[in-house]
Amino acid sequence: MAKLSFRTDFCKGCSLCVNACPKNVLAISKDKINAKGHHPVEAVNPDACVGCASCAIMCPDCIITVER
Repeated sequence: MAKLSFRTDFCKGCSLCVNACPKNVLAISKDKINAKGHHPVEAVNPDACVGCASCAIMCPDCIITVER
């Protein structure tokens, strides 16, 4: 199982990583707002992560780290 970590203060909530995930692990938070006023990404189903890193590759701000 892979471990995901996010630098949520830099996330602008663009959803590119959410759409890139083949296992529907990620979603844009509905409850949290970061310092820039955006709803950041969060792992809603982390146990399904296979560590493909598609989310990290797609992220234009490099806020996602995938550890295998």
